[in-house]
Amino acid sequence: MFEAKGLSRTFGDKVAVRDVSFSVPDGRMTGFVGGNGAGKTTTMRMIMGVLEPSAGEALWNRQPITAANRRSIGYMPEERGLYPKQPLIDQLVYLAQLRGVKASVARTRGLELLDRFGLAGRSKDKLEALSLGNQQRVQIAASVITDPSALILDEPFSGLDPQAVDSMVDLLREFTARGVPVLFSSHQLDLVERLCDGLVILARGEVVAEGRADDLRRRGRIRHRLVLDTDAGWLRDVAASLGINVVDIDGPVAVLELPSEPERSAAAADAVLRRAMERGRVREFHELVPQLADIYREVA
Repeated sequence: MFEAKGLSRTFGDKVAVRDVSFSVPDGRMTGFVGGNGAGKTTTMRMIMGVLEPSAGEALWNRQPITAANRRSIGYMPEERGLYPKQPLIDQLVYLAQLRGVKASVARTRGLELLDRFGLAGRSKDKLEALSLGNQQRVQIAASVITDPSALILDEPFSGLDPQAVDSMVDLLREFTARGVPVLFSSHQLDLVERLCDGLVILARGEVVAEGRADDLRRRGRIRHRLVLDTDAGWLRDVAASLGINVVDIDGPVAVLELPSEPERSAAAADAVLRRAMERGRVREFHELVPQLADIYREVA
């Protein structure tokens, strides 16, 4: 498990990150979400020791993180850190050796990873001969070749085709199944929503939301969609007495906000249904679960 605890970073008069705190538990995949300039990359660099925090600290198993801890973390920076004129397998072996892996073990792992990403036949090619998407695959292989105890990945899915995305997803799930904590940033909110157990949302250098995805979706008032056989305009006249807020009505279709407290929400839902059924047929009545994009827009 690793944590950020009150991490802040200034560049001159500019505050890039302010008092950022969150944790990534063992075996959990956590999505790090925010717009350009929100502070995601700066925060990752501070955790990895690439940047010195202006305040705060990074923790590993609730203790200050050390250089030895960081050597066990697989880190993938947003900017590619590979050698364009060196053969793929040679630089994978070299990078693994820097982390203490024997050359023979690194070569075996490197070839397995290249094969997994569809690059087995190109292990002796120079990096510059590959497309940007394939270079990204090699960068991913470099971050996991040491069999890391944690993963911090900055935009790992950028430039990958759907097949490579699927391979990457399978790989990350194998790590979390072994109890490895994974933190990755991405602008592809659909992927984050599909993969992540937890979310950390940054805006203007600060954490504006953190928690399990399901919990974040259900914060605040709950929206439902009601579809009737007849016009739903009557709801505006009785909304307050039923404990609901009418968000929108379009003919027979109404979007309603129910109270956030479970008991009050259930009572309001029952009351709406009773009134609606007294007036005719109810075709639909179901909860509208917010998408991650909706949560992000709301908090950021």
